Amino acid sequence: MDNFDAIVVGAGPAGATLTRALEDAGKKVLVIDKATFPRDKTCAGWVTPNVLESLDIDINDYRRARTLQSISRFRIGMMGQSPVENHHGSVVSYGIRRCEFDAYLLDRVKSRKQLGTPVKSITRNNGLWRLNEQWQAPLLIGAGGHFCPVAKRIGSGPGKHETVVAAKEVEFEMTPAQASACTARADTPELWFCRDLKGYAWVFRKGDFLNIGLGREDNHRLTDHLEAFVQEMKQAGCIPNDSPGRFKGHAYLLYAHAGRPLVDDGVLLVGDAAGLAYTQSGEGIRPAIESALIAAQVILNAPDYSASSLQRYGEQISKRFGHRASEQGRGFEVPDWLKQPIASSLMRSHWFTQKVVTEKWFLHQEIPPLDLAV
Repeated sequence: MDNFDAIVVGAGPAGATLTRALEDAGKKVLVIDKATFPRDKTCAGWVTPNVLESLDIDINDYRRARTLQSISRFRIGMMGQSPVENHHGSVVSYGIRRCEFDAYLLDRVKSRKQLGTPVKSITRNNGLWRLNEQWQAPLLIGAGGHFCPVAKRIGSGPGKHETVVAAKEVEFEMTPAQASACTARADTPELWFCRDLKGYAWVFRKGDFLNIGLGREDNHRLTDHLEAFVQEMKQAGCIPNDSPGRFKGHAYLLYAHAGRPLVDDGVLLVGDAAGLAYTQSGEGIRPAIESALIAAQVILNAPDYSASSLQRYGEQISKRFGHRASEQGRGFEVPDWLKQPIASSLMRSHWFTQKVVTEKWFLHQEIPPLDLAV
């Protein structure tokens, strides 16, 4: 039996970030994931400058061998009506490919990595968590996304009782002919809201790579909504007629709807495993990174790994992302006043789509970078 100070289940952004922070403090950590890296991840794929700052990523170094598409404008619309285009005057976000981004973060980790290894068993004995009867540690961290096996150990999720967002997405490298015919611009992601306001679709070009997808608060007729959207975009010339038709699925919880506990004795959840995606947009990368950094600080300062000692993590998450009990609404947290027919008019407004939809809901520009010294 190999012994560690902590075992992290999930090697995505949350798991890699937390592992790196713990190892920098001298902890012996094992990070385990059922996938091998690089691996594809269903995600539109953009990060704000605040995320890169929190991760201490050198932009020029990162983009030497990877995709880092500068974004300075957005096209926002409601399906069935013309979109509006907003210019922000400077770079407000960056497009990434998750297969590159996640592998980059994991490559910075020096701790032992057990990749391509599913978690088959989790037991606890004398205060130590045991995984697959091979590795043990007093602290177990769930960072394995919505279906994380650690999340099954505490609370009642994942399960049908949870209100999930279901999404389907495809990302592919266009041929020269496809790239020439595609009218989507690399610096201008397109966001298209469903008319019932229960989700949105996107078209996001990153150089010669094109990402197309749609997410809704549940999977009811998700494929139908996606197929109709893709057909509309093809007819408009926004995406190639011969785009791949096989989309990958993904599920996650919005912060206001997640009821999963964040901690228990010797166990803690971060990122999508904890259900931290922003309620307004469904974005999960920034909450994943910030929850990992908050968790690392709590772990390193905790007198022990009891639930009462780790509860400081839950308090810090509430301080950063708000109290779930006070959150209202369903789906992507569309306010009650934003209903048809007023929504149709607002989605034609440059001020609303830029100041509210883009800058507040998607970029969270009013939220300063995470400062753990506060």
